[in-house]
Amino acid sequence: MKKLKDIPKIDRPREKMEKKSEKALSDFELMQVLIGSGVSGADVGQISKEILKKFKDDFENISLESLQSIKGMSLAKSAKIISAIELAKRFLTKEEHIIKTAEDVLPLVSEIRDKKQEYFICITLDGASRLINRRTITIGTLNANLVHPREVFADALVDRAAGVIFVHNHPSGNTEPSQDDIEMTNRLAESAKILGLEIIDHIIVAKTGFLSFKEKKLI
Repeated sequence: MKKLKDIPKIDRPREKMEKKSEKALSDFELMQVLIGSGVSGADVGQISKEILKKFKDDFENISLESLQSIKGMSLAKSAKIISAIELAKRFLTKEEHIIKTAEDVLPLVSEIRDKKQEYFICITLDGASRLINRRTITIGTLNANLVHPREVFADALVDRAAGVIFVHNHPSGNTEPSQDDIEMTNRLAESAKILGLEIIDHIIVAKTGFLSFKEKKLI
């Protein structure tokens, strides 16, 4: 593999993008642009190749930690990659996504269905049931005390949301709500009522399927 410095300047990724646009670049070249430079013992091409391999093997579980395990990937470089992925996801999901049923939510949270930790996500909607935003609020074991209404609703108020949908995953594969799940939902519902927000649903997802609090008349 040629090192970047050995490639004629006009054919280097950034110069190629300037001349021909980003669409002319391969995945490998786009990754080189994001990374910028290599380190001693690992040039930008080698690093890009390793990251793309991770993308192909397990894209949904790319994390800061997994990127930093690659030689030459500092926290700064890894954070840049994660930020680019997250921005792309956010802009793609904002395209007039209307949510009417629990099934409409599932594509927005597909990556947490087989996570080994519990993720609690808040989805904000406008009055026409259009998606405004999707945010991860907490990661880790959930209970009524760990998910604080302030953290859950702060961004929803900034969004001027009409309603919210909560989603969290069960790594065990069992979609039945625990007592903590029910208590947490009731606590959040009380706060939402004071704030003038509607809790539209709370959905538990797992590899085996999902459960809707609304459909089960638990909310």
